[in-house]
Amino acid sequence: MFECADVLERGLGAGAKAAAIRFVEPGTGEIVALRPDITPQIARVIATRMTDVVGPIRVCYEGSVTRLAVELGQREILQAGIELVDSGEPDGDAEVLAVAAAALAEIELPGVRLDIGHVAPAAFVLGSAPDADARAAVAASLARKDRAGLRAAARVLPSAVAPLAEALATLWGPAAATLDRAAALPWPPHVLDALARLRAVLAMFGELAEPAPQVTIDLGDLRGFDYYTGARFAAYAAGAPDAVLRGGRYDELLGRYGRPARATGFAIDLEAVAEAQGSIGVASPVSVPGIATHGAKAAELARSLRAAGLRAVAQLRAPETWGRWLRGAGLDGALVGDQLILPDDTQRAASSAIQAARAGDTKPLIALLTKA
Repeated sequence: MFECADVLERGLGAGAKAAAIRFVEPGTGEIVALRPDITPQIARVIATRMTDVVGPIRVCYEGSVTRLAVELGQREILQAGIELVDSGEPDGDAEVLAVAAAALAEIELPGVRLDIGHVAPAAFVLGSAPDADARAAVAASLARKDRAGLRAAARVLPSAVAPLAEALATLWGPAAATLDRAAALPWPPHVLDALARLRAVLAMFGELAEPAPQVTIDLGDLRGFDYYTGARFAAYAAGAPDAVLRGGRYDELLGRYGRPARATGFAIDLEAVAEAQGSIGVASPVSVPGIATHGAKAAELARSLRAAGLRAVAQLRAPETWGRWLRGAGLDGALVGDQLILPDDTQRAASSAIQAARAGDTKPLIALLTKA
């Protein structure tokens, strides 16, 4: 949940650094920070403990991050996400986008839209600013998509760049048409190459995603601009006031921990998804019961239960106290012989329920688990 601030902040962008909550660790006197993002921790683990693992490396995670003054006043945010390391463009980005599309299909929210961009055009424009104040003025107008303000702020840019800065505020909308408009502008070769790679990512994503959500392009979105190095994306859905998923390519991060590698990934805001589901009447997910099996043919019974849709683990060695062990393991009961042992250490006869579960019918067993 917290690490030495200098180690953690090595992998954060400016926005995440500003949002980090720091304090003095009483035991050592060191400055530590509550993690505002999980990805740097994963990058450090891969760079330092998985040096002998040949990529691509695919990992997933779930946990909480803590940040100062988020928009809705909430400091602790629950996230679930994935990271793909040692995979470049366009295949790595397309794969991550396909996983994002599959995750979005599972949340059962209408009006899902995947908004995709690339940092190269904005990086070129902002990099042409003569000083930090000019850069900040252009960035502020671009973030608001304020064309008049952007035109005024861009007067200090080189004459060939100023029209491109103003155009950035308009380069959003349906994917194919927006990329066509962007590619027709007089960008330098490296930006045109980036747009071509983004088009290749979308083409490959279309082949991998099943089903594919609506896709839009926004090349003027600056969120995460100082962190991402290539394609970046966000997902929006009905009932959610802000993005429910954010991600992108961050090829410079792992190198800060000693293992240069290309990487991309995303995180889902679980509470934003739950709030959106509740606002439009989507039922909360039903927890799948978890069972431990013990005794003769415990592994075979566990396989039968998993095949029937339950969580099951074969516990070959009996714990000292079943109830305490079940509570710690997050399980709903243990099948020991013909008995069902519950977390409160009570027992129920379960012979007929076990026979039904072996045949694929778990209703009698679930009834025993939930019986008052």
